Amino acid sequence: MLDTETKRKIDSCRDILVGKVPDPKGQVEQITIALIYKFMDDMDKQSVGMGGKPAFFVGKYAKYAWSAIFDPRVGGHELLLLYAEALLKMEQNPNIPQLFRDIFKNAFLPYRDPETLRVFLKEIDNFSYDHSERLGDAFEYLLSVLGSQGEAGQFRTPRHIIDFIVAAVDPQPRETILDPACGTAGFLISSYKHILKHHPKLSTPQKKRLIRNFVGYDISYDMVRLSLVNMYLHGFVEPHIFEYDTLTDEDRWGDSFDVILANPPFMSPKGGIRPHGRFAIQAKRSEVLFVDYIAEHLNPSGRAGVIVPEGIIFQSQRAYKKLRQMLIENYLWAVVSLPAGVFQPYSGVKTSILLMDRSLARRLDKVLFVKIEADGFDLGAQRRPTDKDDLPDALDYLTRYRATLADDKTIADNDLAHAVSKEEIAASDDYNLTGERYRKFEHHGQSVWPVVSLADICEKIKSGFAFGKANGNTGDLLHLRPMNISADGRLVLEGSKYVPASAARPDAFVRVGDVLFNNTNSKALVGKTCLVGHDIQAAFSNHITRLRANKKVIPRFLAAIVQRLFEKQYFAGLCHEWVNQVGIGNAALAQTPIPLPPLAVQEKIVAEIEGYQKIIDAARTIVETWKPTLKIDPEWPVVKLGEIAENLDGKRVPITKCDRVSGPYPYYGASGIVDYVADYIFDDDLLLISEDGANLLARVTPIAFSVSGKCWVNNHAHVLRFPDKATQVFVERYLNSIPLDNYITGSAQPKLNQRALNTIPIPFPGLETRQQLVTEIEAEQTAVEQNKKLIGLFEAKIKAVLDEVWGK
Repeated sequence: MLDTETKRKIDSCRDILVGKVPDPKGQVEQITIALIYKFMDDMDKQSVGMGGKPAFFVGKYAKYAWSAIFDPRVGGHELLLLYAEALLKMEQNPNIPQLFRDIFKNAFLPYRDPETLRVFLKEIDNFSYDHSERLGDAFEYLLSVLGSQGEAGQFRTPRHIIDFIVAAVDPQPRETILDPACGTAGFLISSYKHILKHHPKLSTPQKKRLIRNFVGYDISYDMVRLSLVNMYLHGFVEPHIFEYDTLTDEDRWGDSFDVILANPPFMSPKGGIRPHGRFAIQAKRSEVLFVDYIAEHLNPSGRAGVIVPEGIIFQSQRAYKKLRQMLIENYLWAVVSLPAGVFQPYSGVKTSILLMDRSLARRLDKVLFVKIEADGFDLGAQRRPTDKDDLPDALDYLTRYRATLADDKTIADNDLAHAVSKEEIAASDDYNLTGERYRKFEHHGQSVWPVVSLADICEKIKSGFAFGKANGNTGDLLHLRPMNISADGRLVLEGSKYVPASAARPDAFVRVGDVLFNNTNSKALVGKTCLVGHDIQAAFSNHITRLRANKKVIPRFLAAIVQRLFEKQYFAGLCHEWVNQVGIGNAALAQTPIPLPPLAVQEKIVAEIEGYQKIIDAARTIVETWKPTLKIDPEWPVVKLGEIAENLDGKRVPITKCDRVSGPYPYYGASGIVDYVADYIFDDDLLLISEDGANLLARVTPIAFSVSGKCWVNNHAHVLRFPDKATQVFVERYLNSIPLDNYITGSAQPKLNQRALNTIPIPFPGLETRQQLVTEIEAEQTAVEQNKKLIGLFEAKIKAVLDEVWGK
C-alpha cells in the first residue's frame, strides 16, 4: 500500500519539474528514468556492501555512477552535462541488463537548468531500492497522473475497472496472458496480483514460472518504457514487453494465449488503419481490428475481457455486423455495459466490456447482458467517490452465472442482468449487442394490463420534413425540432425556428393531442417525448415522429408512458447509426410495447398525473423566476467596494490541472468550484467575484458568490473579506443585480481588474438595515429550495404511478 511519505516524494518531484517539463507524460518519463538510474547505483552499493564489486557503473561508465554525480566538487553546469551525457550513453552500457538498456532507449534531458536538475536529483536520492513493493505502489501512483493520449484514442483505464475485468476473466497460474495494447501494463499487473491473491501457496519456483507467462505489446516506445519499469518494480526481473504494432505487424501473428485483457485505442487515424491481410474481418477501424485480433489469438479454451466503444455494440456498417456475428457464434458469453462517465475527465465516451470464452461460447445458446449504472464514483469530471456501486453485485452475478452453466443450470434474470438467446439477437440481422433492446417487460402484482404495440394504439406514426440547417427564421410557421422537447417531457417554444408555410408537407402539421417523439439525436436523448397540449400553428421536422392516438388510448396517457420508457433508457436499445446520426426508424418504433389499461383507468391515471404536474409547474415557476432583489433607497450613503472589503487576491495560487492532487477541499475559479484538491489556502467567510470570462457580460451564472471554510482559489476570481457576514451577503446580492459593463475591459476576453473592482459604488445602509435585508433574502432562498425539493418529490410520484401501470 502506498505510504504518505513516498507519495509526497513523487508529488515533490513533479512540483520541481513542472516549470521545465509541463507535460505530465514528460514528468513521468523523467522521474521513471531517474529512479531506475538511482536503483542501479543502489544495487551496486548493495553488492559492495556484501563484499562484492559494482557491476553496472564500471570501466568508462564509472564516472556516471550516482555517487559521482553527487560529488560536492561537481558544479552545476558540469552536473548538467554529466547527467545529460549519462542518459544518452546508458543504453550502450554493456554492463547493465538488457531490461535497463531498453528503459534508457532514446532517453534525454529536456531542459538545461542546473539548479532544477540538482533539486530534482536530490529528491530522487531520497528513494531507496530496498522497498521494491512500496516503490511498485508509488510507481502506480505516478502513472495515475497520465491523462489522455487523445490523438491515438488512448485513455488510462481506471484501476477499479481493470480489477473488475480481471476478476471476471479469472486468470490462473499456468495460463499465458497478453495485453496487445498494454500502455503502462495495468492489466498485466492486476492479473499478477489476482493470481497471487487467489493462490497464496505458490512456491518460489512456481512464481518464477508464473511471471514468464505475461506478455504486453504497445506501438509507443514511451509506453513500453513505462510498462517495463512498472513490471520490474512489481517483481518481473525480465518482463516481456515489446514495441509492436498489433494491427500492422505480422511477426507475432502466430502467437496465441489463454487469456487476453485489453483497453485498446478507440480512434483510427485519418484514412483508417492499413492492416495486413490475415484478419478475419476486413476493416480499417482500429476498434474492429483489435477485437478481431483478440478473438483470433485466443487458444481453443481461451478467455478475454476487452473494453470497447459503443460503435462495436450497435453500429450498422458491414464490418461491425460481421464482427458481432463472429463473436456471438464463437466467442462471446457476456456484455457488460458501463456508464458514460467512467473515463472522465479524459472522455465522456460510452463503453462496454466484452467477455469472451471460446469453450463456453461454443456450447451456449445465449449471451448475458449486464448493465452497470454506478461504479462507486460520480460521473462528473472530478469522479468523486459515492456509495453507489454496481460492480460487486455484477461480479457476483457473473461468477454465479458461470458456475451454474458448468452444472447445466441457470440463475434468474434481474434488474442488473438478463440473458438473451443467440437466435433472438441474430433475428434482426444486425446482431445488435445493446442489452436493453432485448429487455422483456415483466408484469406482476395486481395492476397487470394487456401489452400492445404503439402501432395498435396510434392512427399515424409519421416523421416530419427537413428545412435546411440554419437556425435563422425564414417564415412564420413554427418548425418543431428536438430542441423543442425537453428531457423531462415538456414542449418548449423558446428559441424556436420559423419557416415558410409553403415548405411544410400537408401531413406534417400538429394538432392538440399529438404526441411528439424525438427520433434522431444523441443516443442518450433519442426517445424524449411530449404532448401538444394547446393549439399552435406548427409543423414538425424529420427528427420528430408524431404519434397520433386512436380511440383506444388517451393522448396524455400515451405521452406519459412513452416518456417513462425514455427515462428508463428503453429506446437506447433500439438505436441504429446512420450517416453521422443515431436514431430509431418508425417501423422499429411502432413495435414498442405499451401497457393498455381500460379508458376509465387511463382517465384516473391521467387525472392523478396532472394533479401532480400542476404542483410541479407551480413550484418550477417559483424556482425559475425568483431572483433576489434589493430595494435601494436613494438616501442611503454610497461607498466604493474597496473601502468596505479587504482584498486577498495576493494570496491566490493557481494550480494547473495536471498538478492538482485530488482531495476534500473545493478549488474555486471564476464561476464556482472547478475541482477538489488535497490542501487549502483560505479558511474563512469570503466573497469571490469573477475576474475574467464571458460570463461577466452574459451573466448566465452569478458573478459573485459566497464561500465558507477551507478552500483553494485560483487567479480567475477576486477574493474579498468583509467585517461581517451581513455585509458580505448584501454586497453579493447587489453585485449580482446590477450591470457591470462599464467596469469591464477587454473584448475577446472580458476582464474585471482589481482596480476597477475597488471603484464599484455600493449603496451602504446601516448594519441593522443590511442585516434585515439579508434575513429577508435568506428566507426567500429557503422557500425556493423547498420548492426544488417539492419538484423532485412529485416527479417521483409520477414515475411511481407509471411504473405501477407495468405492474412494478
